[in-house]
Amino acid sequence: MDKLDAKSQRALDYHSNGRPGKIEVIPTKEAKTQRDLSLAYSPGVAVPCLEIEKDPENAYRYTAKGNLVAVISNGTAVLGLGDIGAQASKPVMEGKGVLFKIFADIDVFDIEIDEKDPEKFVEIVKSLEPTFGGINLEDIKAPECFYIEHELKKRMNIPVMHDDQHGTAIISAAALLNALEIQKKKIHKAKFVVSGAGAAALSCIRLYIELGADIKNFILFDRGGCVHNGRADLDPNRAKYAIDKEISIENAMKSADVFIGLSAANVLGVDLVKSMPRNPIVFAMANPDPEIAYELATGARKDIIMATGRSDYPNQVNNVLGFPYIFRGALDVRSTHINVEMKLAAVKALAELAKLPVPEMVNLAYNDTKISFGPTYIIPKPLDPRLLSAVAPAVAKAAMDTGVAKYPIKDWDKYMLDLNERLGINNQVMRVLSNKAKKSPKKIVYAEGESANVLKAAQIIYDDGLGFPVLLGNKEEITACAIENSIDLTGMEIIDTRSSESAKLVNNYADIYYKKRARKGIIKAEAVKIIKERNHFGCMMVESGDADCMISGLTKKYDEALRPALQIIGKDFGVNKVAGMYMLLTKKGPLFLADTTVNFNPTAEELAEIVLLTAKEVQMLNIVPKIAMLSYSNFGGSNSTESKLVVKAMEIAKTKMPNLIIDGEMQANIALNKELRMQMYPFSDLGDREVNTLIFPNLAAGNIAYNIMKEIGATDAIGPIVMGLKKPIYVLQLGSSVNSIVNMSIVAIIDAQMKAMRKQSILKK
Repeated sequence: MDKLDAKSQRALDYHSNGRPGKIEVIPTKEAKTQRDLSLAYSPGVAVPCLEIEKDPENAYRYTAKGNLVAVISNGTAVLGLGDIGAQASKPVMEGKGVLFKIFADIDVFDIEIDEKDPEKFVEIVKSLEPTFGGINLEDIKAPECFYIEHELKKRMNIPVMHDDQHGTAIISAAALLNALEIQKKKIHKAKFVVSGAGAAALSCIRLYIELGADIKNFILFDRGGCVHNGRADLDPNRAKYAIDKEISIENAMKSADVFIGLSAANVLGVDLVKSMPRNPIVFAMANPDPEIAYELATGARKDIIMATGRSDYPNQVNNVLGFPYIFRGALDVRSTHINVEMKLAAVKALAELAKLPVPEMVNLAYNDTKISFGPTYIIPKPLDPRLLSAVAPAVAKAAMDTGVAKYPIKDWDKYMLDLNERLGINNQVMRVLSNKAKKSPKKIVYAEGESANVLKAAQIIYDDGLGFPVLLGNKEEITACAIENSIDLTGMEIIDTRSSESAKLVNNYADIYYKKRARKGIIKAEAVKIIKERNHFGCMMVESGDADCMISGLTKKYDEALRPALQIIGKDFGVNKVAGMYMLLTKKGPLFLADTTVNFNPTAEELAEIVLLTAKEVQMLNIVPKIAMLSYSNFGGSNSTESKLVVKAMEIAKTKMPNLIIDGEMQANIALNKELRMQMYPFSDLGDREVNTLIFPNLAAGNIAYNIMKEIGATDAIGPIVMGLKKPIYVLQLGSSVNSIVNMSIVAIIDAQMKAMRKQSILKK
């Protein structure tokens, strides 16, 4: 087998490391004791079985059916890979299941069926109805996909949707409505040229017609050219939209208000775009390369509105804006179908959402302060946290209005709260931060460049456009490690601090270091020796502006890795003591813990400063901190010195930051259980808010709690994040994983972005 390039190997490693694949089944009920097992299985399980026998609808009450969707394919049209077979399609179907889960909290079983005969395929899927609350058909080639979906919708009493057909149609229709509005065109008068006549293109046309477009105003082009009545190779699906006489695409484009591309790369020339009438709309949605490059189209016409399927340009038509939320709404009312009205409801909900003011989380994710409805924002961004609560209710209501909902929603306010609590409104934090880092990549130094984990993380950072890695270490050792691990070092700078090539830079840094530390017992010769140590050298790169941020600590104790940063970078303005914080990524959203790494027994004043540093760090991530000051007592329940210290620290913090949402002292269970807190301490300033920030009274408590939570809580952790330094230096835990290094790098890059913005703001003043 030929050796794979680094990106391909990383994809294989992602799917194979640990538990193979991307999904697992996790019990939702206790199954620890014999009593639990007797309820979960024999003999207790017989009771719900008999209840379901009496009334099949009880399956939704006693089983997972109501939140379970099947992602089903026969592998005949997988992405851009074609007919690769059912089994080879499994990674894609598992991936689709992951999207269902992370965006709408819908559980999925992926089912790959080795059957190409449409009728047999229909019979197999139909037989699965007792198991699932909905069916998502995926990657089935045309024209069989039309028959399969039609028959299953006719024969089954649960929602069925072929996403390849309807996903693009729904998202592009929402974008189309807004584009037409901005361009001051009416849909019933608009003329369309459509490149491509496959499942997605034909579904787009059907949905546009439902929105008011005139069937007579569509001209289709496929591999055979213009779709017209003189052709003998047209199947009924294309024949429905055939025009009477053949026309060239050149002539068709001269009167086309809208170009819809679902075909192949580069089939639309600049001259054709220039020939379109005033205020044209071009949706070039072929992936990965559109029918015309974004730059070419927008360069050809200043009055154009352009959309593609790509994430690196404005107006991405992305199916993830639709299918998770459509199925969420359908499942929540136990809909028997996904009908046209439900699709139109999704279209209108998406179109309206794009017109609303964009929340700060979205601006943060896309590193923009002015995303607003207009030519470059006609469709919501995929990371918009409002999508679930905007689209799902609209779909559910349409199901109710059209009589296909078996379980109508009665309390809409409660339903909206339930939706927002499903995933935690802040649970997309790493996706948001990663997106922000891409918008303004920074130069990031890795002190342990010879580590395989560091090199793997650095390649991810570079390949994903998050930053520009600088690797410190012996060049030969780094290169050998890279070759052994199939890592491509192209684009990364390697600096060996002990080589002759770096001597001039080492001497320059040593001069700066000597000036900083001359009255701290350091002599000139010693400064040169110290600067050759990579943690010191990396910190000096950041201090001198030769890099923006640094990651270290993978092979050193925390205090040893932090000391050079304190000596060279120093504390930020107004900061008396630095502190450490961890971010745990939990199912409810991120949970921040401080101080967990630096201050052993802080005074009340120091603890208050830890509170303020943590609050500012959380705010940097665009999350409102809701802080609990922890102790072993609740609200004056103890007269001990520690309890008094915690209360005093809280009072100091509130005086310095009056709008802070904070309370204490309190025990951890009271902090994290809002129902218990509201019941026992209704006067608490935290009210019914979910606490997302825990401040510990001392280092021992914080560090012990973090390590316990990390080991038994099944959560990802980012940290320790050093707070209070003048410039971004981040210290890893010993032996951190590749994922941890990547996450820490992202936080460091964002910190560098924020500090650069603050510096520019100060300079302007």
